[in-house]
Formats: sequence, structure tokens, C-alpha cells
Amino acid sequence: MPAIQTILVNHPSEAAAPGAVLLRRAVHSDIVLFIESGHVAIGVMGVGSDLLEHQLGFLQGPGWLEPAAAVLNLPSAVDAVAQTEVSVRRVPLVEFHASLHACEASVQAVLADVAKAHRQQADLAISRLAKDAEARCAEWLLGQARSNDKGVCSVQLQQRKRAIAAQLGIAPETLSRALRHLRERSFISGSGRVVNLVDINGLRSLAGV
Repeated sequence: MPAIQTILVNHPSEAAAPGAVLLRRAVHSDIVLFIESGHVAIGVMGVGSDLLEHQLGFLQGPGWLEPAAAVLNLPSAVDAVAQTEVSVRRVPLVEFHASLHACEASVQAVLADVAKAHRQQADLAISRLAKDAEARCAEWLLGQARSNDKGVCSVQLQQRKRAIAAQLGIAPETLSRALRHLRERSFISGSGRVVNLVDINGLRSLAGV
């Protein structure tokens, strides 16, 4: 199987002008980008805009752009915009995966674990930027929910609200208010340590998942 270096040599370098959108969030690409030189900003673009509304970080070439998405074969978690002129090589995803499969199994496992951890961190950061408190709360409830033998979907609040709120990046008072609003809108029911998910589809729509 070809090595990464061989793959890069086989694909010519291209120039991308400042302001060029290199990645779009939630879009699956069959191309993996290697930034040879230049500065790329990474974050979340505004609705209907090619400008970053929230910047999460940057990549200064050389380096792979959004490698976690490529390793996991997932849509991009972020938007990426060239801040300077960028030299980039476009590698087909199938060739990128072929080079990974040529590695030892232990190396592949480490890469997959690192990619999963990076993806979880990116998803959490974007969730905090792009979603309001109720949407974050809905997403968290959906992720924690379990069905019992009667088919009732519920969440056992085993942590203090302060700890849950910290995970969501909101104040405990904001979490309490979000839960109250979700109850008032008949998305959830129950009180105390048990929250029943009444309207799963409504929660998914609210959370954007």
C-alpha cells in the first residue's frame, strides 16, 4: 500500500486565495486536504456567510486539515477558511484510507482513538457555540437517555445539576430554566432525579441532530 508521502507526491500542489472556503461543516467529502503552507482558520461560519462567526483554532501548514473526519469517514465537524494564500494538495479519501490500512493494527487503533477523542471535543465546542441552552440540554438528554422494559425513554440524573451544567457550558440556573421550558413545551416530563423524554422527535429537532 502507498505511504502518505507517496500519496502527496502523486497529487499536485494547488493555490487557494485568502478567503477561500476549504471545508464546510457537516459536509462529507471524498477528498482529504493537506496544507503545505499558509494559514487556515477553523471554526463555524455564520448562516449564509463564508466568514467565520466563531473561530475555534487554526492550522499553519504543513499539516492535514480535519484529519479526524477523514480517519473516521465522517462529515467535517468544522468550517475552514484560508486566511492567507494557501498551498494545498487534494488526496482522494480512498487513497488516504489505503495508507492507513497499510499501518500496523496497533497504530490504526491508536489513530482511531485519537480521532474519536478529537471529534468529541470538536462537537462539544461547536455545540456550545452554535446552540442555545435549550438545544444543548435537549442534545444532552438524548445522549443520556435509556429505554426501560416498558419502552419508556428516560434519563437518570445521577450527577448534580452543577456538574451537568458545567458539561454544557451553562450556569446551573440556566440549566434549571431550560429543563423547565422543555417541560412546559411537553418535550419532557417528571421531576427530581428522573426525566422522561416525551417527544423524542421534538427534542431531536430542537437539538439539531
